[in-house]
Formats: sequence, structure tokens, C-alpha cells
Amino acid sequence: MSIIILGIESSCDDTGAAVISDGLLLSNVLASQKVHEEYGGVVPELASRAHQQNIVPVVDTAIRRAGISKNDISAIAFTRGPGLLGSLLVGTSFAKGMSLGLHIPIIDVNHLHGHVLSHFVREQENDEVPEFPFLCLLISGGNSQLILVKSPFDMEILGQTIDDAAGEAFDKCAKVMGLPYPGGPHIDRLAAEGDPTRFKFAKPRIDGLDYSFSGLKTSFLYTLRDNVKVNPDFVKENMADLAASLQRTIIDILIDKLDKAVKLTGVRTVAIGGGVSANSGVRQAVAQYCDRHGLKAFIPKRMFTTDNAAMVAIAGYFKYQKKDFCHYDAAPYARVTL
Repeated sequence: MSIIILGIESSCDDTGAAVISDGLLLSNVLASQKVHEEYGGVVPELASRAHQQNIVPVVDTAIRRAGISKNDISAIAFTRGPGLLGSLLVGTSFAKGMSLGLHIPIIDVNHLHGHVLSHFVREQENDEVPEFPFLCLLISGGNSQLILVKSPFDMEILGQTIDDAAGEAFDKCAKVMGLPYPGGPHIDRLAAEGDPTRFKFAKPRIDGLDYSFSGLKTSFLYTLRDNVKVNPDFVKENMADLAASLQRTIIDILIDKLDKAVKLTGVRTVAIGGGVSANSGVRQAVAQYCDRHGLKAFIPKRMFTTDNAAMVAIAGYFKYQKKDFCHYDAAPYARVTL
């Protein structure tokens, strides 16, 4: 009998539901929230209210698109954390209620764990997946980590950000440039038109494999401040070059630490994950780095880089095989590492 997992994702501002059968993706539905754009960032209370409105139709759509009945579901996997507590509470509560109604187990999933394991979501039977061990560069709005993945249940953090994450650097710099939220995609679009060598921004000197992006952000802000004093239209006139130079600097920081991790571990397979792995420059840089060094690269489709329920479902699938189920008294958590 097939193992069919319903995954539910509600960690931030997107409500997602997906169905996986023996690792094969049957459906993946996402409802995004536009209400936050005018505020320049996610408003937690508005996010949790939107989740309450979206979760029933999103789950229903995912089940129908998968071509199954709710009675075919083996277990329900849900994001327990990290994330916004109010948003997580909606998904957690729904999963518990549906589990009780169907008399099937629930499986709690670490959001970051899901990003790492998103590479194991198969859309076709013959889709290639990574072999263990592999290095995963996990880069998102709140996390920048280098992870040695030894198995679905054994992951070692080799390095992580000590302040801002790569996604925060993109979004915060984009905000002072006057770009809409979220800023990362706008930086990516503008960077394609600019000169990445035009401006020089500070790069951190952090020992080991840890990341830091706060110095880069400060250097970027000082560049804008000093030049705007001389020319009030500086940002408007140099938007593309600023974006390209910023993106190039962030990529250089990411690749430098990745290279050190590859040399330290000797691992020959590299994967990327998280929202920033949707960035065109990052994707190209990682692919080129792996090609130069004869490494196997796994770069996910963009639909699997941002928050999505498919990654929750595949993480739940692995835990289901170990009968690693969750108790009904489990509460969501806002912050945690792998």
C-alpha cells in the first residue's frame, strides 16, 4: 500500500498544501498573501488571519488535484516551526483536527529540515535525487547555513550567519533603494541590467564557515548616504548598478564559504535551498562553481525554493517510514535550528 502524506505549510505568509505518494508529488497548492506589500514586510496578525481564510480551500484543492480521497491519506505532516507563532498555530491546529477526524497520525516538520529535503521531491519516477552525504547551502530571509547532510535525520550545521541572513541583506538594501516588498526579486531583476563591478561593498572577515551580512548592509547604506548628499537622484540613476554590485558581493560571500566547506569535508555533491536560492545570480554562480570543480549540483525548481508544502510532505514521508509521529500536545515554536 502506498504511503500518502498530506503536507501543510503555514510558517509565514503563504498557505500551502501538498500531497505526496511514496515520494512522488501528486499536487502542490499555494495561496500567497498580497496584503503585506503596502506595509513593506509581513504583518504577523494579518498573516495568521489570512491563513485561517485560506487553509480549508487550499487543503481541499490539494486533495482534489491529487486525485485521492481524504480517506486515502496515511498521515498529515505540518510545519511546527520555526516561523510566526500565529501562522504556525493555524496550520498546527488544522492538522490536529483533521488527524483526529480521520484517525491518522500527525508528523511535525522543522521548516529548515523541509528546505534541505525538498531535493527529494520527485515529479517523475526517474527524477534524480542527491546521494548522501551532500552539502546544502540553505539561504533564506532568516537563515544562511552550510549543512552537511548525512541522512534525512542526520544533519550537521558547519556554519551559519552570526547576524543578518543573505535574504535580509537583499530585502533591507532593497527597501532603502525604494523598491517594493519583497525586495529580493526586484534586486535580481535589476541586477541583470547592471554592472556588478561598479560599486565595491565591504566583505566580512569571519573565521571558519560562519556568515555575516551586517557589514555589507552597513557599507551599502553608507554608499547611498554619501552619494545622495552630492546627487539627490543618485539611487534612481544608478539603480541597476547598485543592485548588480550588491548581488555580486552577496554571491561572493556565499561561494567563498561554500568552497571552504567543500575542501573541509571532501563532499562531492552540493545542493542549495531556501528562498534566496531562487535568485538567478546565486543559481548561476553555484552551478558554475560546481562545474569548475567537478561537483554534482542540485539546484531546485523555483517552486521548491520558497515556502511550500511539498517540502513538508517529503520530510513527513521520511519520518513516517520511521514511525516518528507527533503527540497532540505539541506546540509550535518560533525559533529553532536544525
